[in-house]
Amino acid sequence: MTTADWTGAIGVAILLIAFMLNLIGKMKNDSMIYLVLNFVGAGVAGLASVMLNYWPFIILEACWTLVSAYGIVKKWTGDSALKA
Repeated sequence: MTTADWTGAIGVAILLIAFMLNLIGKMKNDSMIYLVLNFVGAGVAGLASVMLNYWPFIILEACWTLVSAYGIVKKWTGDSALKA
């Protein structure tokens, strides 16, 4: 496996762990740890996409990272916009 493969696998693993923990009820989707795992996972997967120069996933992971960052900022500042 190449460096890009390992990088992508790590990023996707982080995203899938967060998703699985949310699905089995161990982590809420508005918790800080969930948002951080999504931010880090998408950022790492995005880095792999850049290494591969694969634009569809560069755009996808960049958007995922930015949305996660938005959620982190809202959570950090105490904004209730994320609460249902």
